[in-house]
Amino acid sequence: MSGKIRIVGLEEHLVLPVVSEAWQKAGVTGGGPYPHDHPVMRRLRDVGEQRLADMDEQGIDVAVLSVTSPGVQNLPPADAVPVAREANDAMAEIVAAHPERYQAFATLPTPSPEDAAAELERAVTQLGFRGAMVNGRTGDKLADAPEFDDLYATAERLRVPLHFHPQTPLPAVQQAYYSGLPGAIGPALATAGLGWYYDLGVQYLRMIFSGVFDRHPGLQVIAGHWGEVVLFYLDHVGYLQEMAGLRQPLIDYFRQNFWIAGSGTVSERYLRWTAEVVGTDRMLYSTDYPYTFGTRPAGFPYLDTSGGVARSFLDNAPFTDEEKAAIGAGNWERLTGHLPGATGVG
Repeated sequence: MSGKIRIVGLEEHLVLPVVSEAWQKAGVTGGGPYPHDHPVMRRLRDVGEQRLADMDEQGIDVAVLSVTSPGVQNLPPADAVPVAREANDAMAEIVAAHPERYQAFATLPTPSPEDAAAELERAVTQLGFRGAMVNGRTGDKLADAPEFDDLYATAERLRVPLHFHPQTPLPAVQQAYYSGLPGAIGPALATAGLGWYYDLGVQYLRMIFSGVFDRHPGLQVIAGHWGEVVLFYLDHVGYLQEMAGLRQPLIDYFRQNFWIAGSGTVSERYLRWTAEVVGTDRMLYSTDYPYTFGTRPAGFPYLDTSGGVARSFLDNAPFTDEEKAAIGAGNWERLTGHLPGATGVG
């Protein structure tokens, strides 16, 4: 490279006291299966020196912070609305303390769809956020539910992306497909092993087939984990487009409405496949911090972004310098650079 690539990480999680307290009150599991003093949990809570040092070690210039899954989406509406507002206010203060290193995605109270749309507007227009993190389902309501149309219309009007993130499949799905396995394999397979990605990938297809993007053609969705499985089956699933009465081929939605990031899985195979399917001009960058920061079992280097791997993975990608720069930060600037307070990270 003739110069250092600038890298913006888009799936960089945190936990705030107001959210963890609300989870505990409602009996909601969040943050992963880790005890309070586990390194992952400590890093989720840290928004200062430790996080900035880890970003430097990874090679990440800017982190777009978001509350980790499931956010406030499994709370009662009466709790989700004030908790989301308080969480977003707290994140705005965190960003203000390190404006050159942090940006933020809003936490949205989707249990109250009308309030979710209003909170997205407030977070973008008043707090300077770059969009929102949406954790797939809200309770048992899937992302294509008609009540979320106002939220999608608001995102389209504001021209801000919604970064979708998976969460644990419904209990009935876990019981049917992931139970009866030895030890802790079942819960692990149902979540970070595989189940998360199928759960959200199917929702992406439902959004397309139910007409969400036909009603909101300007809506922009960021899909992590290399597209949540769906990209690998588009050539096959595409035969349903005529049956669904889509206005365009299925793959065109992914090339016009979706942006794809790898979420810390540093697989060159997935990288090349994503570029082939959607093109490097629809690719973004993320590390899934802190879940991929030096915490994976030995022998799985493609699930660890520590030790400078986040940067070296992009540096060594089989693309031109211009394409690498676009994936690192240029595409993000193209997507959000029009927003108030944008500082030109591309």
